[in-house]
Amino acid sequence: MASTSTPLTLPVLPLDDEVVLPGMVVPLDLSDSEVRAAVEAAQAAARTTPGKPRVLLVPRIDGTYANTGVLGTVEQVGRLADGDPGALIRGRGRVRIGAGTTGPGAALWVEGTSVDETVPEPLPGQVAELVKEYKALATAWLRKRGAWQVVDRVQAIDDVSALADNSGYSPFLTTDQKVELLETTDPVARLKLATQQLRDHLAEQDVAETIAKDVQEGVDKQQREFLLRRQLEAVRKELRELNGEQEGEESDDYRARVEAADLPEKVREAALKEVDKLERSSDQSPEGSWIRTWLDTVLEMPWNERTEDAYDIRGAKAVLDAEHAGLEDVKERITEYLAVRKRRDDRGLGVIGGRRGGAVLALVGPPGVGKTSLGESVAHAMGRKFVRVALGGVRDEAEIRGHRRTYVGALPGRVVRAIKEAGSMNPVVLLDEIDKVGSDFRGDPAAALLEVLDPAQNHTFRDHYLEVELDLSDVVFLATANVLEAIPEALADRMEIVRLDGYTEDEKVVIARDHLLPRQLERAGLDQDEVTLDEGALRKLAGEYTREAGVRTLERSIARLLRKVAAQHELGERELPLTVTEEHLRDLIGRPHHVPESAQDPAERRTSVPGVATGLAVTGAGGDVLYVEASLADPETGAAGLTLTGQLGDVMKESAQIALSFLRSHGAELELPVGDLKDRGVHIHFPAGAVPKDGPSAGITMTTALASLLSGRLVRTDVAMTGEVSLTGRVLPIGGVKQKLLAAHRAGVTTVIIPKRNEPDLDDVPAEVLDKLDVHTVTDVRQVLELALAPATNGAAPEVPVAA
Repeated sequence: MASTSTPLTLPVLPLDDEVVLPGMVVPLDLSDSEVRAAVEAAQAAARTTPGKPRVLLVPRIDGTYANTGVLGTVEQVGRLADGDPGALIRGRGRVRIGAGTTGPGAALWVEGTSVDETVPEPLPGQVAELVKEYKALATAWLRKRGAWQVVDRVQAIDDVSALADNSGYSPFLTTDQKVELLETTDPVARLKLATQQLRDHLAEQDVAETIAKDVQEGVDKQQREFLLRRQLEAVRKELRELNGEQEGEESDDYRARVEAADLPEKVREAALKEVDKLERSSDQSPEGSWIRTWLDTVLEMPWNERTEDAYDIRGAKAVLDAEHAGLEDVKERITEYLAVRKRRDDRGLGVIGGRRGGAVLALVGPPGVGKTSLGESVAHAMGRKFVRVALGGVRDEAEIRGHRRTYVGALPGRVVRAIKEAGSMNPVVLLDEIDKVGSDFRGDPAAALLEVLDPAQNHTFRDHYLEVELDLSDVVFLATANVLEAIPEALADRMEIVRLDGYTEDEKVVIARDHLLPRQLERAGLDQDEVTLDEGALRKLAGEYTREAGVRTLERSIARLLRKVAAQHELGERELPLTVTEEHLRDLIGRPHHVPESAQDPAERRTSVPGVATGLAVTGAGGDVLYVEASLADPETGAAGLTLTGQLGDVMKESAQIALSFLRSHGAELELPVGDLKDRGVHIHFPAGAVPKDGPSAGITMTTALASLLSGRLVRTDVAMTGEVSLTGRVLPIGGVKQKLLAAHRAGVTTVIIPKRNEPDLDDVPAEVLDKLDVHTVTDVRQVLELALAPATNGAAPEVPVAA
């Protein structure tokens, strides 16, 4: 431990924001008055005492003197390197400062006590290790600075106090750190402090060197990349000059393209902002590629391109008639649209309230009736571009509205891509299979279509990718769907629903003759004069070989027939030209699959036994006939009650209960043996049991089947019926009358029973179908039974089917 000893009286030499430790030799400028006064006072005192002049070096930090100073001897007085007067002073030892006193000269004199800093020998093991560590750290730092001569001097110091004070030369120490070293009088503690300071500095230096190295490597990489890009630009410049192209920067090229393009004002402003961003971004920035892709998309959009509508109304109607047989509702709607557009254009009303006169139609009908191909015909009739957008299976909302530009691989939505593909702002866009749109965690595409298909909103449609307003009010949207109920209600409300309920047999013959046959002849490699199909063959193909609302299966049957003829001709089995008649069909494509019930043998008909009635239903493929079978269980083996089979829904099950309840309560009135219904089980079955069925329109059919079962009277083979029944026997209206009557016509039925309140729906049924059908409108089940049940056979008791 250090101990105090001899008292001293010395002139103070203040050091502003500087610290001198024992063992250090420092030059001081005598131009400073306080320094000069202290040196002169020391010189004056040395004249009366032996030895060199002595001063007290005291640090003065922000005007405050430290508690400890350093005894210094003036080694030499002369001039410094710059010519100013100076003194060379060596620090000798620490002095603890006491009270002030008087002395010669203008200097401040103080009394002090020197501090004894000797360390006993030999050094303890821990202190020796500390000395070794400090020398190793100091050597490492000095070697980094290239101060090899100083390394030897530091290694030669063995005194602990002198070794600790040697750190006073370290330029990285702050004034406060040096003051702390000065005021630490214990040599071992001071060496620990100096070692810690040196260790911290080396750690900071390592981090700084690592950062500097990384920065330097990055700078070198950037410089190398810059050099390579400059070389690449030079090569491109040479290639442009070689090919005679104009020189210009890419951003300048985009600016020129935007300024030269015919863009709406708001779109131009947004594009120029993106060009500014492109000019500020570096070549390495990923934002640059996003901006370039966005600008390319905007510049490729047909912002002001429009096709002139063909206002030849008669010509447009002729085009529709030539390309599609039937479908009068759609043709009338398109003709109306064109007529209104023409009158608005003649009166200068093309744009009202920022919106143009677009249209949104939904074509709803079974498969194969020509919904998709009708869209192209509409575009042809109007003189517009046509684009088809397939929505079947789409589950991502971004498919409609587009992705945000920040996503990798972002694209605009399908609507924007359709406009871009069409090259016009007023195309006919066919949204195919809109009822097949789904939703999952990626959003609801049907909800995103609400703005697209709303005439009050779509003039300001905003795609997530473009983020500028896009006017869709002049687009004619045609949506196709098989099932109207599958379209969300809010979306269906924005569209004008046009139903395509299927073709009559006459229409199918015309379509096959004028459209399907020529197309399939070409695909089979046959000329029109080589194979012809007479009307009888086409009618039989449509009526007995196929039974559908559309014509897809009919076209496949024609294709199969023509392939068979071509193959037989190549094998030398048949000569051409050939006229195919009804007699050829069985040899070429086999026996018919859909023989009408009325054409079958009376013993083989389904209605040849009591308890079977023919109903009419609507399916996803159009209208169809539906048979209802009823039977009574044996009173000894069967349990009482009602059994229903055939995958029936709740509504249809309730209709069966209502029919049974009506017959039980009115059996006596109808002269039916209703007593059997109390003790015997009733079984009602709908064939095609694998197909789910539901709805109230089979009510009178089930009532008729049960009445036939109880009375033993057969249901007429040529009669089909549809209608809901109530508990009082009223026949209530149902839907799908047109589809059901077309199905009855296809099935060879000649008499149809429908509710009286559905009589207005007969206006939608083609006249040629009504001419071939005897349609009865009824209000009560009693009328149904009178029309549908055949007269009872005289003499013989009725045979009632019994369920085993």
